[in-house]
Amino acid sequence: MRKIITSTMISLNGVMDNPQNWSFDYMNDELMKYVSDQLFAADALIMGRETFDGFAEAWSSRAGADAFADRMNALPKYVASRTLSEPLTWNSTLLKGDIVEAVKQIKNEPGQDILQYGAGELTHLLMQHGLVDEVRLIVFPIAVGGTGHVFEKLTANARMKLLSVQSFNTGVIAQHYQPQPAK
Repeated sequence: MRKIITSTMISLNGVMDNPQNWSFDYMNDELMKYVSDQLFAADALIMGRETFDGFAEAWSSRAGADAFADRMNALPKYVASRTLSEPLTWNSTLLKGDIVEAVKQIKNEPGQDILQYGAGELTHLLMQHGLVDEVRLIVFPIAVGGTGHVFEKLTANARMKLLSVQSFNTGVIAQHYQPQPAK
């Protein structure tokens, strides 16, 4: 069975919105290798509408820029949305009907990891149903203003088991967690 890995860039104070406004000062070859290895270990992306809208706009215009952009653009994408309709652009498929059942079917198909960026409503739904196998928080050493905090819409506690921690020379820390069943 494939694994669903949720990967989210966050500030020290837990803000995940608009990382393009505060993360680039900390990107270097070491961190880019980490995010590239993560992307290339996946053969599909799953996302909610907000992430889809932002990523499709940002990445489709970067076709041919580098191997990372080409991989991002080439991967099949599964999109959960109540407002979008088909056909979708950017090599994407709209998940229809029961999202949980649709994701279970995708997980049961042969292949590599399924990567999800962000941690919004879709993440919370998948975690409630035990479908997220790993949560990766990439914590940047900056506190930023704004809303859009990681896990702010959780309706119940989500226990996590720490799997690993990796630090980078720019002060960024990648924390890998495994969601645990509710007690």
